[in-house]
Amino acid sequence: MGNSYAGPLKTARFEELLRNSIEASLRSSSLAPRPVFSQLYLEAEQQLAALEGGSRADNEEEEEGEAGLEPSCPPNPYQMHPPPEGCCTTDGFCQAGKDLRLVSISSEPIDVPAGFLLVGAKSPSLPDHLLVCAVDKRFLPDDNGHNALLGFSGNCVGCGKKGFCYFTEFSNHINLKLTTQPKKQKHLKYYLVRNAQGALTKGPLICWRGSEFRGRQANPSPCSSALFPPLDSSGPLAAFSGEPTPGTNPSIPVGAQPAGPAPDHPSLTAAAGPAVLNGKDSPKQQQLVKSKLSAVPRPSALGILSNSGPPKKRHKGWSPESPSAADGGYPQGGGNRAKYESVGVACMPQVGLVEPASVTFPVVASGEPVSVPDNLLKICKAKPVIFKGHGNFPYLCGNLNDVVVSPLLYTCYQNSQSISRAYEQYGASTIQPISEEMQLLLTVYYLVQLAADQVPLMEDLEQIFLRSWRESHLTEIRQYQQAPPQPFPPAPGAVAPVTSAQLPWLAGLAASSCNDSVHVIECTYSLAEGLSEMFRLLVEGKLAKTNYVVIICACRSAAIDSCIAVTGKYQARILSESLLTPAEYQKEVNYELVTGKVDSLGAFFSTLCPEGDIDILLDKFHQENQGHISSSLTASSVTKSASLDIGVAPVCTSYNLEAPHIRPFQLAVAQKLLSHVCSIADSSTQNLDLGSFEKVDFLICIPPSEVTYRQTLFHVWHSGVLLELGLDKEHVTKQRVEQYVLKLDAEAQARFKSFLQSSSQNPHTLFILIHDHAHWDLLSTVHNLCSQSDPSVGLVDRLLNCRELKEAPNIVTLHVTSFPYALQTQRTLISPYNEIHWPASYSNGTDLYPENKKYFGLSEFIESTLSGHSLPLLRYDSSFEAMVTALGKRFPRLHSAVIRTFVLVQHYAAAMMAVRGLSQMKKYTSVETLEITQNLLNSPKQCPCGHGLMVLLRVPCSPLAAVAYERLAHVRARLALEQHFEIILGNPSAGITVGKHFVKQLKMWQKIEDAEWRPQTYLELEGLPCILIFSGMDPHGESLPRSLRYCDLRLINSSCLVRTALEQELGLAAYFVSSEIPLEKGPRNEGLESDAEKPSSTDNEEEEPVTEGSTSEKRSPVKRERPRSRDSASSCRSSKASSSALCGETSAQPGGPLPGEQARSPTPCGPSEEGRAPGDKQRLRASQGPPPVISRHSPGLASQPDSSLKTSQRSVQVSVPSSSQLSSSGSSSLPTVPAAGTLALQASQCSMTKACQQPPVVFLPKLVYDMVTSTDSSGLPKAASLLPSHSVMWASSFRPLLSKTMTSTEQSLYYRQWTVPRPSHMDYGNRTEGRVDSFHPRRLLLSGPPQVGKTGAYLQFLSILSRMLIRLTEVDVYDEGEINADLREEADWHYVQLGDPWPDLELFRKLPFDYIIHDPKYEDASLICSHHQHVKSEDRGPPRRPEELHVRRPTARMRLSKYAAYNTYHHCEQCHQYMGFHPRYQLYESTLHAFAFSYSMLGEEIQLHFIIPKSKEHHFVFSQPGGQLESMRLPLVTDKSQEYIKSPTFTPTTGRHEHGLFNLYHAMDGASHLHVLVVKEYEMPIYKKYWPNHIMLVLPSIFNSAGVGAAHFLIKELSYHNLELERNRQEELGIKPQDIWPFIVISDDSCVMWNVVDVDGGGERSREFSWSERNVSLKYIMQHIEAAPNITHYALIGLRKWSSKTGSREVREPFSRCHVHDFIVLNVDLTQNVQYNQNRFLCDDVDFNLRVHSAGLLLCRFNRFSVMKKQIAVGGHRSFHITSKVSDSPVAIVPAQYICAPDSKHPFLAAPAQLLLEKFLQQHSHRFFPLSLRNQGHPVLLVDCYLNLGSQISVCYVSSRPHSLNISCSDFMFSGLLLYLCDSFVGAGFLKKFHFLKGATLCVICQDRNSLRQTVVRLELEDEWQFRLRDEFQTANAKEDRPLFFLTGRHI
Repeated sequence: MGNSYAGPLKTARFEELLRNSIEASLRSSSLAPRPVFSQLYLEAEQQLAALEGGSRADNEEEEEGEAGLEPSCPPNPYQMHPPPEGCCTTDGFCQAGKDLRLVSISSEPIDVPAGFLLVGAKSPSLPDHLLVCAVDKRFLPDDNGHNALLGFSGNCVGCGKKGFCYFTEFSNHINLKLTTQPKKQKHLKYYLVRNAQGALTKGPLICWRGSEFRGRQANPSPCSSALFPPLDSSGPLAAFSGEPTPGTNPSIPVGAQPAGPAPDHPSLTAAAGPAVLNGKDSPKQQQLVKSKLSAVPRPSALGILSNSGPPKKRHKGWSPESPSAADGGYPQGGGNRAKYESVGVACMPQVGLVEPASVTFPVVASGEPVSVPDNLLKICKAKPVIFKGHGNFPYLCGNLNDVVVSPLLYTCYQNSQSISRAYEQYGASTIQPISEEMQLLLTVYYLVQLAADQVPLMEDLEQIFLRSWRESHLTEIRQYQQAPPQPFPPAPGAVAPVTSAQLPWLAGLAASSCNDSVHVIECTYSLAEGLSEMFRLLVEGKLAKTNYVVIICACRSAAIDSCIAVTGKYQARILSESLLTPAEYQKEVNYELVTGKVDSLGAFFSTLCPEGDIDILLDKFHQENQGHISSSLTASSVTKSASLDIGVAPVCTSYNLEAPHIRPFQLAVAQKLLSHVCSIADSSTQNLDLGSFEKVDFLICIPPSEVTYRQTLFHVWHSGVLLELGLDKEHVTKQRVEQYVLKLDAEAQARFKSFLQSSSQNPHTLFILIHDHAHWDLLSTVHNLCSQSDPSVGLVDRLLNCRELKEAPNIVTLHVTSFPYALQTQRTLISPYNEIHWPASYSNGTDLYPENKKYFGLSEFIESTLSGHSLPLLRYDSSFEAMVTALGKRFPRLHSAVIRTFVLVQHYAAAMMAVRGLSQMKKYTSVETLEITQNLLNSPKQCPCGHGLMVLLRVPCSPLAAVAYERLAHVRARLALEQHFEIILGNPSAGITVGKHFVKQLKMWQKIEDAEWRPQTYLELEGLPCILIFSGMDPHGESLPRSLRYCDLRLINSSCLVRTALEQELGLAAYFVSSEIPLEKGPRNEGLESDAEKPSSTDNEEEEPVTEGSTSEKRSPVKRERPRSRDSASSCRSSKASSSALCGETSAQPGGPLPGEQARSPTPCGPSEEGRAPGDKQRLRASQGPPPVISRHSPGLASQPDSSLKTSQRSVQVSVPSSSQLSSSGSSSLPTVPAAGTLALQASQCSMTKACQQPPVVFLPKLVYDMVTSTDSSGLPKAASLLPSHSVMWASSFRPLLSKTMTSTEQSLYYRQWTVPRPSHMDYGNRTEGRVDSFHPRRLLLSGPPQVGKTGAYLQFLSILSRMLIRLTEVDVYDEGEINADLREEADWHYVQLGDPWPDLELFRKLPFDYIIHDPKYEDASLICSHHQHVKSEDRGPPRRPEELHVRRPTARMRLSKYAAYNTYHHCEQCHQYMGFHPRYQLYESTLHAFAFSYSMLGEEIQLHFIIPKSKEHHFVFSQPGGQLESMRLPLVTDKSQEYIKSPTFTPTTGRHEHGLFNLYHAMDGASHLHVLVVKEYEMPIYKKYWPNHIMLVLPSIFNSAGVGAAHFLIKELSYHNLELERNRQEELGIKPQDIWPFIVISDDSCVMWNVVDVDGGGERSREFSWSERNVSLKYIMQHIEAAPNITHYALIGLRKWSSKTGSREVREPFSRCHVHDFIVLNVDLTQNVQYNQNRFLCDDVDFNLRVHSAGLLLCRFNRFSVMKKQIAVGGHRSFHITSKVSDSPVAIVPAQYICAPDSKHPFLAAPAQLLLEKFLQQHSHRFFPLSLRNQGHPVLLVDCYLNLGSQISVCYVSSRPHSLNISCSDFMFSGLLLYLCDSFVGAGFLKKFHFLKGATLCVICQDRNSLRQTVVRLELEDEWQFRLRDEFQTANAKEDRPLFFLTGRHI
């Protein structure tokens, strides 16, 4: 019998002691067991764990009573006594025959004696039933399985028999029919309770002790599930289960009324009020004081404590841990799972992590309950925060309102137990995680080193664990990093681990050095003992100096139980408040304001002032001053305002509102944005088709702040972006601007819908959706339960992540924020490549973007706190903090935000009164607040116009802001200060309200005439003396004016302990300072902060009574401790020592800027001694000695938090009236104090002068100040390593630290790797972590410091994007007038039919051929002489250098028409299919076909390859489908269809796979056409990639280095061969050979648009005619040409080249017989015997034109058609580079080196011989033809080939072919003869016809030296020409490159 394992029996007296104790307790009337039984709980715990080692893993069957045996031992046979004769033995009935089954008697009245409880017994033979029994509750355990008496006492509820003293006897009576030893632990299972209907139901499990050990083995990994609903407001719960505790209620605590404590349905319980316990009232109403604890039944939500089976006697209790399958689980767990996960994972106290204190936390619980004492909060002055640590955590009952329990530490431990992913590949068992003991010990070490004013951070702990783990496994980590993983890695070296036995001793040792701030409690059995002990010590006041209590229960060898209670008043308050979400924080504050709880605070303030209540003093002052103005301050202001009314405009030079302009930084960022958009468009993903957009439209989404809305409208209005974008052609109205800014409020959805509709209706407009302040409202619509009822929740997600926006191809989303961290998670939609970060202003010491203003941001503010700066701009107010701390102890139930607000308002009120003459009030404010108020009131006096400064008072909670506003306004009114400064309540949801008097002033200052004008943004308050009370939980991007001098952030709450919130608050003070004035010198000569109005203080403070709680003590100033950091309670540091001797202060290390703050100011911010030598600095500090006023670190002034409520009761009046004794926080570093004259001089200085020189002063709470200014070991500010945002959590504790040297990009990658969004985050649903396709392709993120100018940057981006789109729709085309136009003499014959659409063949034949080249690209070409021209040399200018040829060619920018040809960057819906690109289609398949034909001139068969896409195979003829290519189909001459173009188009191209204009879809107006790209073999793959749907003609590899002549040659020969094939094929179909279409088009790859001239002639030969030019499609031009009559009689047809300089002369005659270039229509039939020269690189078209003409064929140029050629800077003939064959030769090659003497040592060049020849002749032909230079009357004779000899030499072309047309040469005396590879048609007799000047030169060019000699002999050249050996040359080619050879000679 019994339920306790007694351990080893040490003495014989034990049994006697046991028996006596039982009897004594049975006789006792007390409900609680006698203390003597503590002797029975010996130290048996360690044996227990060992004995339980072999127990089963799953005890559910045993729980049901079916298998009650330990598997490790055989069952004991048990002999039941036979039942008495005649008694009932039916299962479920007692021996008297009465029904005991619960289902039968649940509604019957049962008599339960006092002290008894109804319980349910399980019978093995009736597994589905419970038998009702009445048992004395002294023999039942309490909730933790403790304190149950050994033995049994029970009654039968059936027959009423009483007094069963043995469970064996009782089990026989109720017919349990057991085969094993009867044990109450095994068979008494459940408490029975009555539900709301009064029926008896199964209640919670009876918590027998012992199963916790089984539970731990059976269920070693703790689950995390249910979150519990709050109780009714009268008794909220503070605890706790993190495990699935199924069912309804735990067992009732010892001391409760009989029967069980709750109904069976948890969903009903929370709403049911007090549970009815077996018909009696719950102990919630009956306070049971017998046990001196308030026993409160646990609510149903905690669930039934299931057990793992009846333990043996030695077990002390049941485990609550293993779930009972039979009980059906916990029904509410599932619904709350997601919410719990969001609660439990994060590891630091912060808003949004956990439910508020009034809601239970999911923490593991087991064992006996611990009762929270009544009045704990009243006694302790703060709610202790208990962090659940390792192992089991007991239940709490009683006064649960006064404790807060958090799972954060537990989660932190769990996270740190997980092995880093980096080492998982080596096997999880190789490197052990940090042990629980070591975790706890490190936690104690951490707590010990925390200062009294520091608050523990889970992130600090995580880093400590990580460092410890890394150090202990350094060798293994290095080994794994270096060596490949082994199958059996060696075990880590043996490091002596901390054992659980050593742990309490080591923890106590660690805590012994900290002066009781950490107290360690060691428990013997469970944490419940330690918690009870802690509560006892708290109540007794023994933990007054203790901040942390560490409770360790290390009695079991398997594991430890631990928890840590934060009992320090300061820490506990901050931690408990930080657990509230922003909504709960507002709710709590509202509740305190509405219920009047704050009245006690006001009453307390009124008692502080010995002169009476402040309001009484105010009224008195008001009455005294009514009717007359006594104050000089008022008088001066009234005079000033009177002078304003008179209209005498005083002048203030400091007040100049800057005109909006774009700064270099903003322009740089706008260009970066543009380049990112272009890179999206340029990528091969087809996500953005910039070429298809004609204009830009935009919408800016901003948070629902009226001021931000007006501010954004202002920026858009003044940027001129609407006019730039062409969105408003007429006058832009302000109402029009409002269409482009969307406030994300309730009405946003409709406007956003219309934006989406507009985007879908305008596919050619690119819409930019700018999401400004993008870190605001990241709530997910899906995961937020409230979203159905509240439309504003998750609005950003609903709008910006909607499917329509994501899929719209013409919307680019730009997120803009200063705090991008929440958008940089593992699941973000924004690609890291689409992030744009604000650039750093300095790189390697150079100023990248010189500006006259420098940005002053967070990093610069932090720098100002470092040593060397006398005036830190970041400060805290120690006296204010001390007051708040003391009041926090006095009013523990008030939220600290309420206390802080009331104290600060009180300080401001007292300061105003002090400035107005009530000097006694100086004792009731702080020096800082007095300084602010004095400067606020005095600043208008120092400016002739009355300009003043702004004080920003940040009050995040709107109700508190309203209270502050009303109070300050009341005080201002009573002090008659309404005309001196304005008080403005800045509420996000409302606009600005400013009094009429101040509006009048602002209008006058800003020269505004509009009578209706009111300021709508804070920027418009420039120069207005005012207090701006800025409310709202988050700033929404509101900008503040330059007149902001003080940024009072003393009221920001502890929720800002995340990086985003902290930087957001500090960002309010970000500022631009003038970079012309050094910042160190700025504040020194200021009248505002160094004048007589500054408060001062004496060393001799009176000893004031200090009120703390109800105790008073006196403390002299000497006893007060020196403040440990830079509070601004006094002016400055008194000495170097005071700043360096800070005990353990982390901020003493130099703290660098936050990594996010890249825009750094070059100069430190505050005044300092930078200019002096170090020795001077030391002397200066020494000479200051004890300052005349209290310095910042002087003991008298700065009181610690525990010193005084009235810390501000110092005498702050000036002790010595002379100005030499004055000092202030701005002037005490001066070696001499300014004299009175200086002050008078400064007094006239306007506060606006300072505004552009010095940033505002920022006051912070001490906690936040320490966070911002302290740095880690690397110099990184602590704030930067905080959790980045409330809406994300760390992915792992095993993350590296952020580094100080990280750039913004590296920080982004860090957060992308180490943070994950919470379930409430809108990115939570993006499951594809890290995959590229999970990023949205058209999303960009712009991040930059706050107030740096991001709005201006993105508005500028819109402007330049619009310009670029216009630029994309424009093209640079060559715009050159025709050359040699003046050489065109009046011919004998003109084409007189000016109106003819086509040339008349007979008339045209009579036209002479114009040999002159008029194409401007041949400006440097040799002039071709005919018998017409006699040109003077000076008519042609000097030659241009070849590199200048393309640089200087003039171009014009033209808007692309709808008929343009495009390159690969153009994608539009219409031509997607034509291009073969479409996201939904596969790339077009192509097939390769060989096509061979023989050509006699080459002496071999030519094999070409066609690449034919499947979609183009219908243009070709195959032997069979997919078989041999036979020919390319040609139409008939007689075809008249308008649906297609008859002529195949060939475009030779090289080096222009991206830029070549091969997309002819629009140019052909969609008409069917055959287009073939002619490419070199090595370029084929790249062209095929870019143009997959184009037919390619691939030249043989021997032409890889050939020029354009080879391509033209092969195109023409192939086309003629194909014409023959088609004639043969179609002849079989009955078609005549002459009917096959013989034309092809050869087009350059830069032809972009085509035009036609419309002529309106006045008559046939009238000189008066008008003409206009318009753009037409290539289809129009081709079909017009192809329709010409007698077209087959023309060999070459071309177009004029477009020029803006074209005059009527060029277009008067519709047709010309002249050279054609660039775009030609070639008759391959007529030109069969005229070939292109396949060797040519330059001028091959001129050469071909001359050959065609000399063959007697017609060339016709349509002058009314013109072609525009685009300037393309890459490819074409530029792709031929002439380099040395010696690769490392750096020397540039000049054209003179292109030829050399044969067999010389000249360096050979890597270039074709023909190219070297042509280039040499173009530049240096005068070396061969000296007589010809500038001698146009005596040209050089060219036979059969035109070569360009440069512009200074004229040539005459003749053909040696018989019957050819040549000019008459009888008139010419030639100055030279050039024979180039002459063939057999050139004979000696042919040359004899021509006459040469004496001394004329000859140049013969041949393939080799042998043929050179043969040519000389064959042509009998030596008869008339003289040759010398040294006159032989060759091109500078190696022998294998087949050089060309020259021979020159002179005419005899």
